[in-house]
Amino acid sequence: MNEEGVIVNHRVTWIEADCSFDASSGETVLDAALRAGVRLPSECAFGGCGTCRVKLLDGRVQYDEPPLALSPDEAAAGYALMCQAKALADLRISTDRPLPAPVAPERRRATVVASGPLCNDVQRLVLSLDRETPFAFRPGQYLNVLLGDAGARSFSMASLPGETSVELHIRRIDGGYFTGALLDALRPGDALDVELPLGGFGYHEEDYRPIVMAATGTGIAPLRSMLAALLPSGDCPPVALYWGGRTCADLYLHDEFVAWSAQYADFSYTPVLSRAGDEWDGARGYVQHAVAADHDDLSEHALYLCGSPDMIADAKRVFARHGASVRYLYADGFTFQRATPLEAGR
Repeated sequence: MNEEGVIVNHRVTWIEADCSFDASSGETVLDAALRAGVRLPSECAFGGCGTCRVKLLDGRVQYDEPPLALSPDEAAAGYALMCQAKALADLRISTDRPLPAPVAPERRRATVVASGPLCNDVQRLVLSLDRETPFAFRPGQYLNVLLGDAGARSFSMASLPGETSVELHIRRIDGGYFTGALLDALRPGDALDVELPLGGFGYHEEDYRPIVMAATGTGIAPLRSMLAALLPSGDCPPVALYWGGRTCADLYLHDEFVAWSAQYADFSYTPVLSRAGDEWDGARGYVQHAVAADHDDLSEHALYLCGSPDMIADAKRVFARHGASVRYLYADGFTFQRATPLEAGR
């Protein structure tokens, strides 16, 4: 809308896709793209995950309020979130080295293989997709469990691609529609409708620089998938994993990561507890601060962040002060879904 209150159309050109579409000054660029049938990368649609981040090559945008997943440093460097940004002029945007999709997403019928607790509030759910055909996905991607009128619930895959089943780590949420009655009622042999694989998160092998991974809670799931593929590959840069929880009981993969740190010379694992007891002699506080305490200079690192949007937003600020480049910072923000069918995110 211009100074006279008139809605104005601006032309948006997406470089990598070699396409253009019109966006009015009263709508987000993502909404305009969807209206035009253009599939920009996106996930949460409310500024919490950062998947729709693009580089503004030309033009200006504004926000109704600053999006959580875009730091001031990123905005100053010319990045924008298309799910919240409204065009103030014609735009030229770049999706900045998007990862190629290994296969197109599709809807499939999945069968429950196993379900059981990983810790007090996290459930392991294993789904078989096709017992005859291993399913391809990129480590770091997620799937949607389709719940009819109740919408979809998104969960990152913690297992390796090329298997006939996928493993999910599902945090129980008070009042959660799926994580309440539905999850408890699932038994081996039960069927679920799923859509997969989805998401643009994953390892950027073209970077080939030391890696820092930081996760909170079930944000460890996609990192575990990435590490399981990367560490045995024989072409793995040094990786430092930091995993934050409240107490020891929250670190349900602790023993596995300790074993990996003993097996792989270039892999280190640091658990971080925010509510540690007196018996804990490891890192305390928040995971992003533990990373900063160990790394005065992050300018040569690639950083992968998974977990709550609050952690990711603060980690971006903290890491920027230690020299981290937004070009090599990749994030997957999880939000939690309750009973409201239209509530989005992970």
